[in-house]
Amino acid sequence: MKTFQSLVFICTGILSVISGCTNQNKDRLPPNILFAIADDASYPHMGAYGCDWIKTPAFDRVAREGILFNNCYTPNAKCSPSRACILTGRNSWQLEEAANHIPFFPPKYKTYAEALSENGYHVGYTAKGWAPGIANDLSGNPRQLTGTPYNKHKTTPPAKFISNNDYAANFEDFMNRKPADQPFCFWYGATEPHRAYEFRAGIDKGGKSPDEIDKVFNFWPDSDTVRTDLLDYAFEIEYFDLHLQKMLDLLKHKKELDNTLVIVTADNGMPFPRIKGQAYELSNHLPLAVMWKNGIKRPGRIVKDFVSFIDFAPTFFELAQLDPDKAGMAGMQGTSLTDIFFSEKSGTVTDARDHVLIGKERHDIGRPHDRGYPIRGIVKDGFLLINNYEPDRWPAGNPETGYLNCDGAPTKTAILNGRINPNTFDYWNWSFGKRPAQELYNIEEDPECMHNLADREAYKEILDALLNQMNSELTEQGDPRMNGEGHIFDKYIYAFEDVRGFYERYMNGEELKTGWVNKSDFEKNTLD
Repeated sequence: MKTFQSLVFICTGILSVISGCTNQNKDRLPPNILFAIADDASYPHMGAYGCDWIKTPAFDRVAREGILFNNCYTPNAKCSPSRACILTGRNSWQLEEAANHIPFFPPKYKTYAEALSENGYHVGYTAKGWAPGIANDLSGNPRQLTGTPYNKHKTTPPAKFISNNDYAANFEDFMNRKPADQPFCFWYGATEPHRAYEFRAGIDKGGKSPDEIDKVFNFWPDSDTVRTDLLDYAFEIEYFDLHLQKMLDLLKHKKELDNTLVIVTADNGMPFPRIKGQAYELSNHLPLAVMWKNGIKRPGRIVKDFVSFIDFAPTFFELAQLDPDKAGMAGMQGTSLTDIFFSEKSGTVTDARDHVLIGKERHDIGRPHDRGYPIRGIVKDGFLLINNYEPDRWPAGNPETGYLNCDGAPTKTAILNGRINPNTFDYWNWSFGKRPAQELYNIEEDPECMHNLADREAYKEILDALLNQMNSELTEQGDPRMNGEGHIFDKYIYAFEDVRGFYERYMNGEELKTGWVNKSDFEKNTLD
């Protein structure tokens, strides 16, 4: 009875907040939206979070003049599915083919950008929108999932492998084409700090020193190679931030900044072993700062509420005063963030925002028959529970095909080169070795997820409670894994011909292009 009364209280409170937010929106013009998303940047690596070896004045400004979120998560730590969650307001396991990396995007799911474009917004993007994959309508015509592309302006990048897209100039082009009476929605999709990197660019061109890094994560060797790799990553984050600053300055110059909702985040964790493409704390936990001078109350707050990428699209619809059902986006799973925007509270704003669900299906190529590594997880009360549904598979891809769910990198190669040495074998095992069916981590004490507590009797009650809640919510959300249909995710085909059936063709001796990994990463044996 107490549980039921608590649920009624929580639901009533949420409805009151939503009602209040809706009433406040009626008195406002729909805001502009600038959505800035870095490509592969982890939660700790922005200045506002206390990282002093990466300089991010634009991100820090958004946090200082808006809200800094300490618990933002993507449901799926890989480019295509993470971005699909943002665009649809649905978890990846609710998106059929779009749960996978490099998929055909299902025509049945509309994106917020498409809906806003149909309802009075000037909508566009630059560089990386939803990708990689193919998105066509039912007639086979290409869809613009993030709006009209603006990519004609180029620049000379400061290092090899950094994009020559002049992001800020293309945003200015977009703004110059905006009708005077229309709000805008723009997706700034940088390709930094995605790999590849110019080795030593952070040192030679960014003026950085390996000694600046206060700590190397325990699951990597602390070496000059790894520290240099990290500084190259930092150099590219700073380039993303530089163009964001130019965009903020342009909005101020055009007197558009005050009524622009600025959201700054990244699609998944950093492109290093054990992070990007996995489901640990540093994989799915991402930076988030939000600024909106005309809307957010008491700027400068730090908020601890758990928010998910699926919350962005419902937020945009509420602020645009659009009915998702009428706009073709019924069934969004997320919850608008306006309860946080319009509050004056720091810390915990809404008690119901106390957890997030995460997971993954098939990411990159390199397993027999293109199979994935399915996971579901829940983050709550300082713990991360992970269910690995196929623990006999290699989590980062098979050794003989180069562990292709981990981008080629100096750090990756250093770990693989140390595999045969007993003193460094653990580094290989933490990033590439097989895993148990269940993992439980106290992420408040162990954010690097080094100590699995799942088999300890003292934590059984916590594990069971988290597992029951996770399974209950996934069942309610229609996750195929909950009704024995999880194999469907392995049956969806890759969108691009050159990655289909990679494992079988590779094992037949064909010379295949991999693109983002080093040839030295491929092992001669399966290590089984």
